[in-house]
Amino acid sequence: MTTLFPTYNRFPFELISGEGVTVFDQEGNSYLDLTSGIGVCNLGYNVKQLNEAVTAQLGQIWHTSNLYESHLQEAVAEKLTQGTEKVVFFCNSGTEANEAALKLARKATGKTKILSFAHSFHGRSVGSLSLTGNEKIKEGFGDLLSDVTFVAYNDFHSLQAITSEYAAVIVEVIQGEGGMTAGEADWLEALDAECKEKGVLLIIDEVQTGIGRTGKLFAYQHYALDPDIVTSAKGLANGIPVGAMIGKKELAAAFSSGTHGTTFGGNPLAMAAANQVLTIIDDEFLEAVTQKADLFWYYLEKELSDIEFVEGISGKGLMIGIHLAKELPVAAVIQALHQEGILTLSAHGNTLRLLPPLVIKGAELIEASQKIKQVLQTSMVHQ
Repeated sequence: MTTLFPTYNRFPFELISGEGVTVFDQEGNSYLDLTSGIGVCNLGYNVKQLNEAVTAQLGQIWHTSNLYESHLQEAVAEKLTQGTEKVVFFCNSGTEANEAALKLARKATGKTKILSFAHSFHGRSVGSLSLTGNEKIKEGFGDLLSDVTFVAYNDFHSLQAITSEYAAVIVEVIQGEGGMTAGEADWLEALDAECKEKGVLLIIDEVQTGIGRTGKLFAYQHYALDPDIVTSAKGLANGIPVGAMIGKKELAAAFSSGTHGTTFGGNPLAMAAANQVLTIIDDEFLEAVTQKADLFWYYLEKELSDIEFVEGISGKGLMIGIHLAKELPVAAVIQALHQEGILTLSAHGNTLRLLPPLVIKGAELIEASQKIKQVLQTSMVHQ
């Protein structure tokens, strides 16, 4: 008997410790983690520099309200904006960051209409859920925001829907929950251009794609994109709850004192962790992510190309989806991989989702590709 709401279908084991890219359950079983806690623990587990930074802050002060100056917030904001003319609002999650982006876009433009995309995911609050293109998770919650329009992703025809009546377009460079679908460069750049031509703000949701996941600090930096607002969370503090909304400086006036706020957002513990994360993720680190991603893609394509039930591989960097035929349920593959000591995830479209910690070694990625192949081959025999 549990006293928890049944909002999760939980696997029958508990992860109680971790070291590097390996986690351990209550029985002492070890697992190579290809989930990063759903794209959160990008630097892995039990990281010395992070432990020291958070422990040092614990010995000073855990919480202050946002009524006082914060040198840590300023330091993290400077690293997130990378010397550009942008400003940051800190909160506690990706949902909160997208909620803030929604409010800012409406207030700054004086308009309320938002364009989003089918199979998108932007959070579970009423506002962020309204922006999410997944009808199943909206069921039973009544009317959401009525002025949100959904169009097809990666479709040039969809860009015709953008008019000056819209406050903003919100998009993921790679749809994570939506099936690990990567936006095509020419489509993303045409989307950016259309927004600018029509005077519509472009919001890029980098909650899952950001903080080094694709080999850049933010995935949009792979392309000629100039977003007005960027949202971030997940990997920003490697597991301590945090979110950030980054906006162009000219939008700051719309979020003047008293217009928006948070009790816990930007708290000293989260900022100490985020500051250290952004110190570690430098250009050399990002180049290593790119090299490891290239290696992993090479081996996945090599090992899985002849597997009947694999219909394709998508994503970018260390954000990868393996699309499986409907005859092989992804849930069964995930459980079979547990038996082989590998943790993975699922996404829309019967997709096996891989989000390994960015510090994973090449040899571990090769091992993972071989075990995935082994499990898929075994599953073929049993079908």
